[in-house]
Amino acid sequence: MRTTRSRPAPPVAPPTREALLHAAGEVFAEVGFQAATVRAICRRAGANVAAVNYHFGDKERLYLEVLRHAQAETNHRLPFDLGVSTHAPPEQRLRAFVRSLLARLLEPGPHAWLGKLMSREMLEPTHGLDQMVREQIRPMADQLRAIVRAFLGPDSDEQTVRFCGFSIVSQCLFYHHCRSVICRLFPDLRVTPKLIEPLADHITRCSLAALKDVARLRSRTARCPAKAPPPRNRNTPAPRATRFFRQHPTRPS
Repeated sequence: MRTTRSRPAPPVAPPTREALLHAAGEVFAEVGFQAATVRAICRRAGANVAAVNYHFGDKERLYLEVLRHAQAETNHRLPFDLGVSTHAPPEQRLRAFVRSLLARLLEPGPHAWLGKLMSREMLEPTHGLDQMVREQIRPMADQLRAIVRAFLGPDSDEQTVRFCGFSIVSQCLFYHHCRSVICRLFPDLRVTPKLIEPLADHITRCSLAALKDVARLRSRTARCPAKAPPPRNRNTPAPRATRFFRQHPTRPS
C-alpha cells in the first residue's frame, strides 16, 4: 500500500542569497567549479560582485552551500522512496527508487541544474564530493541496499548486494551521461521527460528479472554446495597428457 509521508520543506533563503545560490548552481553545472567566476555568478543573479563575499565568504564556500542547497531541494521534491512505505512490496519500492533517480537526471525546467550539478561533481570531483557522499549518496545507497536485500535475503553477501545496486543505478545514469550518443545512434529517440515513465518500467523489469535470477542461484547453491573433487589415489594412473609430459620434459632452447 502506498503511503505518502510529509517532508519538511527546505529553509527559504533571503532573496539575494537565494538568487546567488540558484545562479551559482546554474553556472557551476554549466562550466564546473574551476571555470566558474564570481563575476559571472553575480551577473546572472543580478547582484553586486561583493555579494558572494558578504553572504558566503568566497567561491569555495559558496560551492559547498550550493551542493547542500541542491541536495535539500532535490530530496524535498523527489525523495528516493517517492513516499512509498518501507513496508510496501520490494517491487514497488524498487520502481519508486528508479523513477526518482531518472526524474532527478532527466527532468527539465528551473530545477534541471540540480541533477546536472551533482552528476558533474561525480564525474569531475572537487572538495565537495565528500560532503555529497556523506549527505546524499550514502543514504541513497543504504536505501537501495535494503531493497536489494529484500530480494536476495538478509544473509546475502555484501559484494553481491553492492554489484546488484551498481547495476541498477548504472542503467539510470546511462540515459543521462550518454544522451548525446543515444540521439546520434537513434535520431528518432529523444531522451526527454516523456521517457521517464516507460524507462522506469523497463529498468525495473530488467532489474527484477536479474535480482530474482541471482536469488534463485543463491538458493540453489545453498541447497547443493559444490563439492571438492576427491584426492587422487597414488596408485591411480595419471592422465595420459600428464604421463606424456613426464616422459618428454620440455628442454630449454
